[in-house]
Amino acid sequence: MLGSTNIIAFVPTKNFERARAFYEGVLGLHFVKNDGFALVLDANGIMVRISQAPQFTPAQFTILGWEVDDIENTVIELGQKGVHFERYGFIQQDDHGIWTAPTGDKVTWFKDPDGNVLSVSQHV
Repeated sequence: MLGSTNIIAFVPTKNFERARAFYEGVLGLHFVKNDGFALVLDANGIMVRISQAPQFTPAQFTILGWEVDDIENTVIELGQKGVHFERYGFIQQDDHGIWTAPTGDKVTWFKDPDGNVLSVSQHV
């Protein structure tokens, strides 16, 4: 039933202005509107609602990610925009912070201004 409908992604924020600057200005999502409850952005046809949540603790796992064709160039471009990539001691990451899974898939993680864990990945 839901397999043929669109997904809506939800991300919490404590600060609309800071979140909009990051998701629109740094990550390049298209701003649609602020409906008073959430910033509504378009991510290549997927609605992302950045919801006002004055008090929350960011999850310690990925809540939103993007699949890219060239993870190394994406990481370089995001790094030039000030994005810092996370380092985890329990996996081996390359100089860009990219981990290569045994399957050959690649992923790296970064945080938004509220501390939400995001990722970019390239899949084989």
